[in-house]
Amino acid sequence: MLTSILILGVLVVALTVTALAVGGGQLAWRGASTGLGLLGAVLPQLVLGFLLAGLVTVLLPRDAIGRVVGEESGLLGLSVATLAGAATPGGPFLQFPLVAALMQGGAGPGPVAAYLTAWALLGWQRVLIWELPLLGPGFAVARILVSLLLPIVVGLLVPLALRLIPRPG
Repeated sequence: MLTSILILGVLVVALTVTALAVGGGQLAWRGASTGLGLLGAVLPQLVLGFLLAGLVTVLLPRDAIGRVVGEESGLLGLSVATLAGAATPGGPFLQFPLVAALMQGGAGPGPVAAYLTAWALLGWQRVLIWELPLLGPGFAVARILVSLLLPIVVGLLVPLALRLIPRPG
């Protein structure tokens, strides 16, 4: 977490210095106020996402999370996570706090990877609102059928990949 904060801080300082050099204080202020406007727009989603994550951690017992989507939950856990990811609406402001809470609550990396992959590839709300009307049912069905196994494959491969990546500390 500290590393990402440092990287973001360095980027903000570098871009602020660049904005000051290119357009002076007015350009830097315009950039900062645009960013603050975006923060105001997403803040309700962020707050609700973190509140949801907190409630999940206190309402779902760790052993239940571990049983259903834990590291040893196997194909059933990957399937449950895939279905949940496809069915869960909302953007990253909801998904990532929720997933972080589930991981802290005992969810394994495989099911978490399957959940996120299904959310990104198979989200039913996106299919109904955008894909079917704009691209047609033939394309939507073909893409979904081809994509169905990907969350399971990702869920199987992520734990293997994690074993190959050295952990800090």
